[in-house]
Amino acid sequence: MSMEACTRPDHAERPAEAARRLVLARLEQVEASHGVRILYAAEGGSRCWGYAAPDSDYDVRFVYLHPEAWYETGDRRDVIELPLADGLDISGWELRKALRLSLGGNAALLEWLASPQVYRQHPAACRVLRDLGPEHFAGEAAYWHYLSVARKNYRGRKLEQQLRLKKYLYVLRPLLAAQWVKTRRGMPPLALAELVAGTLDDVRLRDELAGLLALKTAGGAPEYGPATPGLQDYIDEAMRDYEAAARPSRYSDWARADALLEQVRLACGA
Repeated sequence: MSMEACTRPDHAERPAEAARRLVLARLEQVEASHGVRILYAAEGGSRCWGYAAPDSDYDVRFVYLHPEAWYETGDRRDVIELPLADGLDISGWELRKALRLSLGGNAALLEWLASPQVYRQHPAACRVLRDLGPEHFAGEAAYWHYLSVARKNYRGRKLEQQLRLKKYLYVLRPLLAAQWVKTRRGMPPLALAELVAGTLDDVRLRDELAGLLALKTAGGAPEYGPATPGLQDYIDEAMRDYEAAARPSRYSDWARADALLEQVRLACGA
């Protein structure tokens, strides 16, 4: 692919309602082919973070429940991932996995539940799941979760003179979310604009980020753009701090997760 431009896939101009119908059809196929019940499904990527381009994929994330017998047979595969097709990136977590990770500080489930674009939801189950936010948000563990996400996307390498815009933002957003958790002691907002307003005081960095976002969200946007020295220094310093700091001990309240699992099952009549 050219460094200057990328070709839009066929889904670039798909109307939102048509995309929604396609998503719902795929979710029904998941339930039928895997024998599961989807309790919640929502948009979980750049379209709810506020920096999608017209040709961005739809990043659909869902939580599902197996029949009771599945939970009596020991640990088995607890993730469903569909091949990327038609501009849809669809994957989901089994409910017990989602609960255990969330109680251990992984903020992904809480972000999915806060998504402004919901495709499917079981009202009774979601009432139980949404209580996880204020009641169980683990600040220190969530802080390290976001830093770990940033590090995974950064891969410990200094970004090149020409950088992939999507990857750059996938490093910056979790870094800003970690900063939010550290200073505000609460769940960070999904929208990047709110994160920036609450964490980034340096005017030069804000201007550099605004330029980066303008490139990323433009129609027919290039896949690559020039490196920005201020943001690069910000990322490098954050990564050095991460490597030098002591990690918190791993924590996962499996008994609490299993109790919540049963609570959701009862709420669903399963």
